[in-house]
Amino acid sequence: MTTKKTSFLARPGLGLAIACGALFTALPAAAQGGGTYQQELAVCGHNQQDRAACVREAGAARQAARAGQLTSAPDYRANALARCGLHPPAERAECEARVTGAGNTTIDGSVMGGGLIRETVTTVPVEPAPQLQPAPQPQPFPRPMPMPMPMPRQ
Repeated sequence: MTTKKTSFLARPGLGLAIACGALFTALPAAAQGGGTYQQELAVCGHNQQDRAACVREAGAARQAARAGQLTSAPDYRANALARCGLHPPAERAECEARVTGAGNTTIDGSVMGGGLIRETVTTVPVEPAPQLQPAPQPQPFPRPMPMPMPMPRQ
């Protein structure tokens, strides 16, 4: 008598049941942020981050989202405006204008390139120079007295 060992996946009914179960458990997960996960994976390899690290972070974010540990995105504008509160009142308005991009603020650079540089040019009128008094004219030096002629010798 010979015994034939078969894996549990070789049995048609059991393999089909496991495949269907995996499919039905994956569907709610995809609805809970699978699209975001796919978007994050699509970025991997097209940024300056190591691809393996990017995939790990996308997986960690997906797992945290499933556990309900992710919150909404931080309000970066409010954080930047709060940092402007540290400036003296005279400089605070200029800081807030740079953060919001108001006025003649230019923004250069990129986050991928290392950061954004915000510049605001403020034209300040120059105060007129005070009227200077004319410098006194130098007085000529007095002429030296001529030396007397020597007396003839006798």
